[in-house]
This record gives sequence, structure tokens and C-alpha cells, in this order.
Amino acid sequence: MTEHDSTILGFDIGGTKTAVIEGTRQAEILQRAELATEAVRPFAETFPRILAAAQQVIANAEAAGRRITAVSVSIGGPLKITEGELIGPPHLPGWHGVRLKAALEANFPNLPVFVEHDGNAGALAEFHFGAGKGRMGLRHLIFLTFGTGLGAGLIVNGQVLHGITDTAGEVGHLRLAWEGPVGFGKAGSWEGFASGQGLVELAAMMFPHRWSQTTPIRQVVEAMLADDADALAVAAEAGKWMGRGMALLIDTLNPQLIVLGSLAVALGDRVLEPARQAVAEEALPQAAAACEIVPAKLGKGIGDVAALMAAIVGLA
Repeated sequence: MTEHDSTILGFDIGGTKTAVIEGTRQAEILQRAELATEAVRPFAETFPRILAAAQQVIANAEAAGRRITAVSVSIGGPLKITEGELIGPPHLPGWHGVRLKAALEANFPNLPVFVEHDGNAGALAEFHFGAGKGRMGLRHLIFLTFGTGLGAGLIVNGQVLHGITDTAGEVGHLRLAWEGPVGFGKAGSWEGFASGQGLVELAAMMFPHRWSQTTPIRQVVEAMLADDADALAVAAEAGKWMGRGMALLIDTLNPQLIVLGSLAVALGDRVLEPARQAVAEEALPQAAAACEIVPAKLGKGIGDVAALMAAIVGLA
């Protein structure tokens, strides 16, 4: 059986959308389906739709002569990674306490199921197939999700750092200020300042006549992409706080590379330049000079590759 005959069924589960992927162990994407997560609805109501999409992906694979041999999940935390149990991810309110690995094993009884935090999965994707690919001597990389929420994947000495409770990388919970937008249930948290929802919170605080806390993230981002003056001011403010948070990680972990996903790929220097400036102002000079800050090289496809990484690493 060749690599293309034996493939992986991947799930990239975010607060806004879920993608169901078929890919190879070399992270080649063969097909994908996408649907709204509807994260505020109970898991029991939305999971059947995700399973239906997965069954269609499997049917397509079989029709093409391929056999899916593993299931892989990338999902935001906090979660118990080995057990695949969600503790209470703030961007998935309808999924709290869900034993996702067990649910998938029940529906795919003949396949091994691997679950990984989306920050860790993104870090592995960029380390092996993205910004880190081909970099000689790369051992220390940080990946920041910068999607609906904010999480991190920490690669130290070439290995993902999970921590004793699998919560290493839950950097969105860090408090950067005593007052500010709320993220992770904490005012002034890093996620409150620098995430998709954080952009909305900042926009509502800075320009309440234009935006509210219920404004869709897409609306704020589209204004930024149109170089709207108010929206650019919000992007610059978020970028500044992103940089302040990164400075803490740079001083603590001394990485060679920080890779930012999702919104950083879309917004580019609108957020990255103020972030780099804040790092230069806040971090130890020698540590900052040794660390490159870049958008995810996998671009918009990083979620698809990340969906496969738990199985790629688990099967290695």
C-alpha cells in the first residue's frame, strides 16, 4: 500500500468553522469539507453534522481507491490531550466537558484516534512543513494561533511542550493589564487584546459608535483589509499588545522563531509591524535579535495541515 493509498482523516475544529480533511503523512491535502461549528449549540446537536461530512470524505476516498487508516484532531483547549477530553475551551461553549476522542472512537471503531491542541498542532505543522522546513539547527519555535481565540504551541528542543496538565501554551490566559478587553474570562488578558474576538472587543472600546461587542469578527477584519482608518488603529493596538505578550515568551523561552497563524496571515504588517516594534521595546535585546517573527508559511492552509499532525506524529 503506497502513501497515497493509506491516508489520514483530519478534523480542524475552531470556534467559527470546522474543516474535515483527507491528507497524507507528508501533509499533502487530498480533499476537504468545511461547515460552521455553531459553537454555542450543544455538542450533541452539532456533532452529527460533522460526522456526516466525515463520512462523505471517507466515501470519496474509497471511491478514489484510498483507505483512511487514522483519525487526527486539532482543537482549541484547555483539554486533556491523551484522553481527548475538552475541559472548557472558551471559544467552544457548547463543547465543555465533551469526551471527543471517545466519541470519535465510537464512530470510527477500527481507526486509531489522535487528538492535539490546535496551538501544538499548528506548531508542529509549521516546524515540519512550514516556516521551519529546511531551517538548519531549528530547535525552538513558538506558534501563536491568533484565530477566534489565542493559544500557543511551544516547541522546545524539537519537542512539543505539553506540561503536566496539558495546559502549556494556554498563553491567552496571561494577564497583560489589570483593565482591558475580556478574554478567557479575564479582563486584560492576552486573548482579550490579541485574538479575533479581541479585535472586536478593542474595536467596541475604541470606536463604540461604529462597533459593538456583538459585531462579527469578519466585519472588523474586512474593514482592516480595506485599510479603513479606524480599523487600522484597532489593528495597531492589537499588534502592540500581541508584541508585549510575545516579549514575555521571548524572555522566558528564548525561541529562534515565532510563527503567527490565521489573522496574522490575513492582516500581515497591519498587526505584525506594531508587534515587532513592541518586542524590540520590551524584550531582552539579545533574545529579541535572535528571534524572527513571521506569519505562518502554510498560510490559510495551516489549519488543514495542523488537522493531520496529531496522527502524523503519533504514527511516526
